Amino acid sequence: MTGAPRPAGPLLLGVRHHGPGSARAVGAALDAARPKAVLIEGPPEGDALLPLAADEQMRPPVALLAHAVDDPGRAAFWPLAGFSPEWVAIRWALAHDVPVRFIDLPAAHSLAMTEKEEEREAGRRATPEGSGEAVPAPVPVDPIGVLAETAGYDDPERWWEDVVEHRAHDGGPADPLAAFAALGEAMTALREVYGDGGHPRDAVREAYMRIQLRTARKEFDDDVSVVCGAWHVPALGARTTLAADRALLKGLPKVRTELTWVPWTHQRLARHSGYGAGIDSPGWYAHLFASPDRPVERWMTKVAGLLRDEDRFVSSAHVIEAVRLAATLAAMRGRPLAGLSEATDAVRAVMCEGSDVPLALVRDRLIVGGALGEVPDTAPAVPLQRDLTRRQRTLRLKPEASERDIELDLRKDTDAARSRLLHRLRVLGVGWGEPTEGRGSTGTFRESWRLRWEPELYVRVAEAGIWGTTVLSAATARAESDALSATALADVTALAERCLLAGLPDALPVVMRVLADRAALDTDVGHLADALPSLARSLRYGDVRSTDTTALGEVAAGLAERICVGLPPACTGLDDEGAAALRPQVDGVHTAIGLLAGAVPATADGLRERWRAVLHKLAARDTVAGVIRGRAARLLLDDGHLEQDDAARLMGLALSPGTPPADAAAWIEGFVGGAAGGGMLLVHDERLLALVDTWLSGVSPDTFTDVLPLLRRTFSAYESGVRRTLGELVRRGPAAGGGNAAAAAPGGTTAPGFGPVLDGPRADAVVPVLRLLLGLDTEAGAQASAEGHENTEEPLGATG
Repeated sequence: MTGAPRPAGPLLLGVRHHGPGSARAVGAALDAARPKAVLIEGPPEGDALLPLAADEQMRPPVALLAHAVDDPGRAAFWPLAGFSPEWVAIRWALAHDVPVRFIDLPAAHSLAMTEKEEEREAGRRATPEGSGEAVPAPVPVDPIGVLAETAGYDDPERWWEDVVEHRAHDGGPADPLAAFAALGEAMTALREVYGDGGHPRDAVREAYMRIQLRTARKEFDDDVSVVCGAWHVPALGARTTLAADRALLKGLPKVRTELTWVPWTHQRLARHSGYGAGIDSPGWYAHLFASPDRPVERWMTKVAGLLRDEDRFVSSAHVIEAVRLAATLAAMRGRPLAGLSEATDAVRAVMCEGSDVPLALVRDRLIVGGALGEVPDTAPAVPLQRDLTRRQRTLRLKPEASERDIELDLRKDTDAARSRLLHRLRVLGVGWGEPTEGRGSTGTFRESWRLRWEPELYVRVAEAGIWGTTVLSAATARAESDALSATALADVTALAERCLLAGLPDALPVVMRVLADRAALDTDVGHLADALPSLARSLRYGDVRSTDTTALGEVAAGLAERICVGLPPACTGLDDEGAAALRPQVDGVHTAIGLLAGAVPATADGLRERWRAVLHKLAARDTVAGVIRGRAARLLLDDGHLEQDDAARLMGLALSPGTPPADAAAWIEGFVGGAAGGGMLLVHDERLLALVDTWLSGVSPDTFTDVLPLLRRTFSAYESGVRRTLGELVRRGPAAGGGNAAAAAPGGTTAPGFGPVLDGPRADAVVPVLRLLLGLDTEAGAQASAEGHENTEEPLGATG
């Protein structure tokens, strides 16, 4: 390769981090210069890890992770993609057996300085004594943005694409060093105007880099190449004394650090993900680096393939037309070649028919991309990370950057082990997976998870390493510590549930001892009501996971007994806010006692009877808030322990003229609001609907505005079809009726479309069709039905 002779002294290759044009230029420059050593901007502690870049298992994007040994949460990343100039330089040096080193400020100093800077920033934001204003922080300069604005561009990304990524050589031999010389001159001019550009730490970093450069020049006879951010080139070429540089480094804080390689993702390279030196379109840049010839044509082919996979009709003609449109747009806009903006506009117009909905998919999957790198097994890692990696491979649960949902059948050994691993990680604060609502069975034998692996989770794993060297031992130690430090009873019961889900038998004795102590001392019925649902779920999960939960059942039964005793007095004399807060607690206790009755057979009948007695007390006491009385009546009605006539009688009393309208509206909210089937209850029981309609029609205009918010909140929760049906029934008005329905409704009327009693023959006629649809007339259908009942929890008192 020919070109201008290389200047004397070190070769300073100023680059843009994660720029494919810079990466190709660095490769060409190193091929031309053939230096004896390559120096790269990065933490020197990572020198020992550089040979791993040549390992066959190493696949970018990856990052150097540095964290403080005593505080793993204090960490920093140095990401590298396949199109990063630094990565190209590392691979070139390793391939040519040339020494390669990092020369930036050590991570031991930079992590310690970050802590000091945070303290200074907190002081800066505080108002200084004797002044009326806070000290503003300096605004960092974006050198690429300044150069783009100077050239008349309003978008720095477009300017960089035009002058670097799309740079042409007019057919003549290219000088591999010319672009670096021009960029260095531009940065020199900017540094003369902006100084450190709002980056005060750069002076220290550049002093350290100059010292390392001096050492390398002596060692390798001045034949070295430096790959660094273009902003630093003027400082590295400046004439300074060794004493002056050492003075800048004197007294720097320092912490003990450890470094390793970790996988990185394209999402984290994107600027919107929060990485300061990121780029908007890592997927596009990876494509440009991998496809130097005909990039637009190849890009359109990728887009077409993606859209076809999503069942959108995209033909070869679409691809050809999109390529032509992108080239036309580039010419109209005065650009040398079509860039990402032209390609995106062409895709929107031709392949997406002007819609941004499929275009969002193109951005997520291609422009940003979901690539997740890999690192060799020989890379350093904390023991906990190694154990986690082993378990991920054993369970075939591969970390992925893209979000994905999985369904687990806990009756299968592998799925049960996966569930335990994910729950143990949640105990440790490593949020790889989040439980979600499943699409299928809602029973105890199935779990649904949404998984997404983020690079920051490696830091969370390092932090959790203080609890143990394996996932099981670490989760056990963390659960025990959390139990001893918990102050609220609900926190301890929730922890007990997590221990059962995670399969932590060694932690349960400690948790149960703390739980028993907290439960004995806590007399607040609200706290007990918050704690009971978690215990009931724990008993159910323990049964599924074959865990001995005898002690847990005893504590749960004791809590339930105390709630039955203390709830009626606690519900008396509550204001509206207190009643609204207690209502979901009543629902939770109702469901929990239903679960306890099945999990603790010895106390089943007694618990059910006592809870029903409590609900009857709440429904009948005038001193109990209306929303609680209505809710208690509804729970009894749903479980078959309150007759329809009795429910109508209670509603008639609650809606009588002597009841304040606000209390009556609260009763309605408790009875038919916020519960599944509340609207359908009114649709199918004309007596209750007539009572509500008659009461509402009799509310005075002055009072109506006071009860309207409660009623709107109640009825707005219904599905639109239910609201429409109720409106039509009320609009038609009363019609002549007879029998029990007429007797229950004021004036002996009934809503049209309903008979006074159930029509048995007509109902029986539907049964054969339902059995056929449900597959109950076949052996396989009967078996499937049995499994369905096994996997579905039943509410308290459910009857057939």
